[in-house]
Amino acid sequence: LAQLACGDVEGRINALFNRVNAIQKKSGQFDLLLCVGEFFGTSEAEAEWLAYKSGAKKAPIHTYILGAASQETVKYFPNSDGCELAENITCLGRRGIFTGASGLQIAYVSGREAQQEPASSHCFTSKDIMALAAPLLSNSKFRGVDILLTSQWPRGVWQYGNSPETDTKFCGVSSIADLADKLKPRYHFAGLEAVHYERLPYRNHVVLQENAQHVSRFIAMATVNNPAKKKYLYAFNIVPMKNMDPAELVKQPQDVTENPYRKPMKDGKKEKPPPSMTGEEPVSQFFFDLGQKKPQHQQHHHGRKRQTDGDRPNYPKQPRRPPQPTGPCWFCLASPEVEKHLVISIGTHCYMAVAKGGLTPDHVLLLPIGHYQSVVDLASEVVEEMEKYKSAVKKFCKSRAQRCIMFERNYRSQHLQLQVVPVPMEKCSTEDIKEAFMTQAEEQQMELMEIPAHTDLKQIAPPGTPYFYVELDTGEKLFYRIKKNFPLQFGREVLASEALLNIPMRADWRDCKCTKEEEEDQAKQMRSDFEPFDFAHED
Repeated sequence: LAQLACGDVEGRINALFNRVNAIQKKSGQFDLLLCVGEFFGTSEAEAEWLAYKSGAKKAPIHTYILGAASQETVKYFPNSDGCELAENITCLGRRGIFTGASGLQIAYVSGREAQQEPASSHCFTSKDIMALAAPLLSNSKFRGVDILLTSQWPRGVWQYGNSPETDTKFCGVSSIADLADKLKPRYHFAGLEAVHYERLPYRNHVVLQENAQHVSRFIAMATVNNPAKKKYLYAFNIVPMKNMDPAELVKQPQDVTENPYRKPMKDGKKEKPPPSMTGEEPVSQFFFDLGQKKPQHQQHHHGRKRQTDGDRPNYPKQPRRPPQPTGPCWFCLASPEVEKHLVISIGTHCYMAVAKGGLTPDHVLLLPIGHYQSVVDLASEVVEEMEKYKSAVKKFCKSRAQRCIMFERNYRSQHLQLQVVPVPMEKCSTEDIKEAFMTQAEEQQMELMEIPAHTDLKQIAPPGTPYFYVELDTGEKLFYRIKKNFPLQFGREVLASEALLNIPMRADWRDCKCTKEEEEDQAKQMRSDFEPFDFAHED
């Protein structure tokens, strides 16, 4: 089914239908035009509407509109229930479900959230929301609706996604967010904010805990004929959910994100006590004076736009400021605790350092310069550079006939450390490494799960989830969601075991300490070895 969705028309009805005619000439007939936001405008536009109302003009497509979103436009609607306003133009009413002939299910709520009781006729109340959701949710077979139309935005829809070009402080209401969370629409359209915003698709299930469900797409449209030429019409094809193959329906696109309406529950719900009280392992395990080596222009690259590939979603231009540490952090590059002599390479957002008490002389760490706790908390531009470092290190290892094994433990740690341990190819195959991790995890009653190579960890572990993960040289990933009492040295223990590097006495970094001079020599050696692969060095 080919559909068109449109933002606030505000009385510019001729402009809208002229545009629709042009599109249909080019692309063929559409089945429906769905309009959100304010369809009617100020009284100057009244003459335009009268031409349609009298039948002098006719809409070129079945058009469904939402009810009034302000007191001024209430007069255009004979009542707050759905009714035909002119040939081919139907008002859906205050709220309800509209099912098309093909079985397409469209849920809708008109107007704005009421600020007081009794509600004005252009407002909806919590009773309306309940009346809409209850009959759907009471059906045990309910999987979601095909389309949700609301005038107001859902509050917080931008969380975990790309940012809209509007001040989100006063944007959207939580009652609509709650409705969208419950109804799981495949497409959710809204208006009223005069901006065009296509949020990255988000998922409706908790990965590894619930069966896969379809994704939702939230799309807000600008006002018809707006001077800034922001997009106000959105064309899409949709097969009703009930006619779809379930496997096809739940396919997850590459750029899917966490659900914006579900806040991850932090364990214990309390403020984190300082590290000394949580038994956090003293992070002196690692590192950083490259002194003046870092040029001034690299200090704050906040304004620098990154080139995005054509198929990459557009992330917000302004990077988020990383969270600030609550106490001294051994890994924030700006922190006095950092052992700068261990640093090998510094990029714009990330850096690389020799691991203190490393398993092998070439055991290194990849870290964000800012204070991020885990891979899933990283801002998009940090992720991008972290990936560049990862691929540089992989090439480096390959050139030395080594398998590049990486692991991260997001548990009793404050600052992300991606551990990189090169394993000589003649020592063992990737399969041996995988098996060692699986077997040793099983022995400790932990189930390491294999996750698809292209899976983004964010899809599995919402920020705040403790986890351990390993990435093998083939790109295969093993993941474990930490329940409690995770052996802190697990990654090292497996790699040090007889089956792999066979250096069990080096499993604990505290047994591998060396003097500062030795560390300096080690870092110097790594710096010169890695230099041909160091993209940060070229900049």
